[in-house]
Amino acid sequence: MNIAQIEENLQVLLSSLNPESFVYDLLLAYDTPRSSIARLQKGGLNLAKNEGELAWKKKLFFKTTQNEDLHALISSLRTDGSVTKLDPRFIIVTDFQTLLALDRKTADTLDIPLSDLPRHFDFFLPWAGMEKTQYQNENPADVKAAERMARLFDEIRKDNPAAITPEAVHSLNVFLSRLLFCYFAEDTGIFEKGQFTNAIGSHTQPDGSDLHTYLDRLFEVLNTPRNLTGVQNLQELPAYLAAFPYVNGGLFKDTHHAPRFGRRSRQMAIEAGELDWSAINPDIFGSMIQAVVTPEHRGGMGMHYTSVPNIMKVIEPLFLDELRAELTAARGNPKRLNALLTRLQNIKIFDPACGSGNFLIIAYKELRRLEMDIFRELGGLALSNVSLGNFYGIELDDFAHEVATLSLWLAEHQMNQLFFREFGRGKPALPLTQAGHIVHGNATRLDWEVVCPKRDGDEIYILGNPPYLGSSLQSVQQKEDMALVFKGTDGYKNLDYIACWFLKGADYVRNHNAQFAFVSTNSICQGEQVALLWPHLFRRNVEIGFAHTSFKWVNNAKANAGVTVIIVGVRNEQPKTPKYLFSKNRKVLVTNINAYLAQGRNVVVGKLNDPLSNLPTMDYGTKTVDGGYLTLTFEEREKLLEKSPEAAIFIKKFTGSNEFINGIDRYCLWIEKENIEEALQIEEIALRIEKVKQMRLSSPKKATVEMADFSYQFGEVRYIKSNAVIVVPRVSSERRDYIPFGFLNDDYVVSDSAQAIYNADSWLLSILLSRMHMTWVRAVAGRLKSDYRYSSQLVYNTFPFPVLSERQRAELEECTWRIIDEREYHSEKTLAQLYDPDKMPEGLRQAHRANDAAVERLYRSRPFETDEERLEYLFKLYEQMLAEEKNRGTLFEKEKKTRKK
Repeated sequence: MNIAQIEENLQVLLSSLNPESFVYDLLLAYDTPRSSIARLQKGGLNLAKNEGELAWKKKLFFKTTQNEDLHALISSLRTDGSVTKLDPRFIIVTDFQTLLALDRKTADTLDIPLSDLPRHFDFFLPWAGMEKTQYQNENPADVKAAERMARLFDEIRKDNPAAITPEAVHSLNVFLSRLLFCYFAEDTGIFEKGQFTNAIGSHTQPDGSDLHTYLDRLFEVLNTPRNLTGVQNLQELPAYLAAFPYVNGGLFKDTHHAPRFGRRSRQMAIEAGELDWSAINPDIFGSMIQAVVTPEHRGGMGMHYTSVPNIMKVIEPLFLDELRAELTAARGNPKRLNALLTRLQNIKIFDPACGSGNFLIIAYKELRRLEMDIFRELGGLALSNVSLGNFYGIELDDFAHEVATLSLWLAEHQMNQLFFREFGRGKPALPLTQAGHIVHGNATRLDWEVVCPKRDGDEIYILGNPPYLGSSLQSVQQKEDMALVFKGTDGYKNLDYIACWFLKGADYVRNHNAQFAFVSTNSICQGEQVALLWPHLFRRNVEIGFAHTSFKWVNNAKANAGVTVIIVGVRNEQPKTPKYLFSKNRKVLVTNINAYLAQGRNVVVGKLNDPLSNLPTMDYGTKTVDGGYLTLTFEEREKLLEKSPEAAIFIKKFTGSNEFINGIDRYCLWIEKENIEEALQIEEIALRIEKVKQMRLSSPKKATVEMADFSYQFGEVRYIKSNAVIVVPRVSSERRDYIPFGFLNDDYVVSDSAQAIYNADSWLLSILLSRMHMTWVRAVAGRLKSDYRYSSQLVYNTFPFPVLSERQRAELEECTWRIIDEREYHSEKTLAQLYDPDKMPEGLRQAHRANDAAVERLYRSRPFETDEERLEYLFKLYEQMLAEEKNRGTLFEKEKKTRKK
């Protein structure tokens, strides 16, 4: 549920206030499930013992009164043991004239007339799954307007069901941008205050039947210079239309007829105009586009729309922090301040995947604010010299590129108004002029130096949020783009699409006063993509100047979908310039940032066929290639044994990552060559083997066809009879502190969704379950979405580990069995349940901590304080061990074999 809907719900609640149902109506306003409300009303969830009270554990304590002092009442409730033992998030008291509330998590309080509740809707947002800080980090006007406009557009689509062609959708999008402009104009002095909204309300029919005609005439007026005569002669128009000014700028130039309206959509258009659009950030235009374009179009174009707080994570470390520091140092020094003004005039901002211009807009506004700070210091009068002519962009989507131009102009108008209020001088608002250099085209194909020319004296910052798109999601066109950008290099087909922007960015900034910073999926700094991309960048003599490690990237668009991302800032090598690593709200000064976004040298971990450390071999699991006919569910096994009990000797347990972690029973037929005749006597088994044979014979792959000769077995058998097999899940949730590796015996066949270490000693499991190993996994493993994708060649074989003494092995074995014992204490739970970080049993957690400490002592006696420190140590050890192997000449051959594969 969105915030506009919540506010509307609260208004409805107060318009027909019912004291008996008030608290239930209040919870419903925030989208509390009706089933929960019903249980509260029936007493199932309500733990209160007194009339007029509601006590919902962890959620709410509510009390009504008519005679008590509300302030004294809430003060007593906040320390009342019968209340606090229920740990309610909110305590609310009311006499239905005044409402007092306490948020026990944040200690925030609310003391308002009940009639003001809709204005304070954000206080109870946690009921809707949104923390108040999450809402307050955004401009409330932006979020509210975005939701209001999205609802209006949805209603317009209902009134225009035939508008489904790409051309019709485009026209609707153009109409929306015009509507947004008019709302903005009447609240910012371009039009008269309320001129547009009042005209709709006063000069169109309540049923909306003539609104589209009115808007078509209005938009023609806005595109008509005042010196023209004829059909557009203003003297022939009603005064309420003729009063609108000439706008120009191309926004109203092309003919796009307004959609039809109904009574409801007309009223919603008027209500939208009643918002204060002067408080809107122009970057809301991007959110508007995302709210209205079709999901297929949005996903296919790879368009992402971004909130202001997240954009600041890019531009502050890229250039703004340094400029602010220079201003602080220059205060009181006019010569230095004027030099800084000159520097601002020479800064160019370039977004080669600009969408609707979010990054450009925020960068422009921040530079204008900085310029105003300098003018205040100088105490003189001047006009701004931060020009939109120094802002450049490339955008593949035609409409988004048009809106980026408009949005930049709106940003300029906002800043000119701010400048005028501060200094009493400013530029005229109308007519619009061309804003910025926004090019419509494919950024992977265009020459960036033609779009944004590099000249002596320029200071250029490239930034943005290019499309991500893993290799499996790329279109034919995008794969061709990749081939063009990475021409002459190997392995690029496994890179994310965004790698194109990193390579072109490195080429652009090379040997020039320029830097770039992009928001990216974390894939390019994990797993095999590091070796495929970063050596090409580092060879261009660039370095990472700053980086944000993985965090959730959300925006103020409709649905507010989030994705895990990183931010990477790249510049020409500057060994003496500070580098900063941002991680979990910490900013750390480091000597170097490597491609894994960790402090340390620029080491790149590549695949190895054999373990670098003295560890046993890890094998793939068995690959079935059976069409599912040799595997059995629990029910299929029971049915087979009921009919043919003698089949039991041909059945083994079968497990992969999912089965092992989630405790799923699965089985397989396991038939040795010498037992095939006996197995074929069982009808069900014979039938299954025949189906495998037919499946393999019908395959277009020669290797699969050849497998038909032994259709009683899996396609690639890697099972080894062993008393102790360590199962290694190939995919595991990123939420877990540890991947739940574990032991199985030879009753199990491990499938190829997992890997296995056969005849494994128990000390090895201790190493795999350690924090040191998990730190390595997080850095170098690939990802499947956001989950860890464990690779023997990339993670296990490259893991640096010291040589063990017998005493050390014995200590690790004790740690292993303590962990196994703790798991056994909770044998009714699956590994997924045991390793849920929120529900992990304390005994198991303590066993892991003891194991972590034991493993870390093998590396050094002094404890590690952070994972960053652990990773820096591991990278150093990896380099050292790598060098030792190369000196012996053994690893060189291993690497060469890996590259050939």
